This record gives sequence, C-alpha cells and structure tokens, in this order.
Amino acid sequence: MLKVKPLENKDYELIKEAEKVIEKNYRYGRHHIGSAIRTTSGNIFSAVHVEANVGRITVCGEAMAIGKSISEGDHEFETIVAVAHPHPHEDIEKCWVVAPCGMCRELISDYGKDINVIISYKGELVKCNVMELLPEKYTSDI
Repeated sequence: MLKVKPLENKDYELIKEAEKVIEKNYRYGRHHIGSAIRTTSGNIFSAVHVEANVGRITVCGEAMAIGKSISEGDHEFETIVAVAHPHPHEDIEKCWVVAPCGMCRELISDYGKDINVIISYKGELVKCNVMELLPEKYTSDI
C-alpha cells in the first residue's frame, strides 16, 4: 500500500505553477504537460514537455523542470508535480495532475531518494516519496 501524505499550501502553489506554465505555452501536438519542481531552498522551476515527431525523443516536463533548476544552480529537490492540459477535442475544462512515467520516476529518484511527488491517488491529490513509486530501483551503487 502506498504511503501518502496530505498536501500543504505550498504544494497547491506548486501545482498552480505547473498549470501556469502549460496554460501559457500549450500547443496541440507540441506541449501538453507542464511540470514544476520546488527545491529545498524554496525556489520553484517550471517547464513544459517537448513533444517530438519520433516519440522516443520526446522530453518529459519533469525532466525539463529538473534540467532548468540544475541549469540555474539549484540542485537539491523537495517536491515535483506534472499536470496535463486538455486537448481541444476533449470535454475537459482544466488541467489535472498526472503521475510521472516510469522513466521520470527513475530520473527523479536519481536526483534524490527523498523527493516528494504529487499524484492523484484514490480520487484525491496527495504526495508520496518517489521511492514509493519505484520499488526495487535500478542503481549502479554497489
């Protein structure tokens, strides 16, 4: 069973930052996921995913947000979230929180085993440790 924690006000602010970045930059077929990461220093970095015609080279929003943070010199992470923007043909009015894909779970945990991830679980928004989402993580540690 997943060990989850309730969201704090700062977590809802993080979700809003992910929503803002994708609402501003949404492009059908190019960008539909926004992500935001909060560092242990309290800074927030947000980014959109970058879609490619060849799906294998698409870069997820979580990876883009991590990269943006690192590029700005902030390397210690606390919490990350991703949200999806509805497509024009969907009968959905607002963004919603999505769980990270398997590759993002690996990437997030590579940058900190104590990072929290905001997800929707059993109908409510919660946060959990990334390792809860990635049991028996692959590692090169001996």
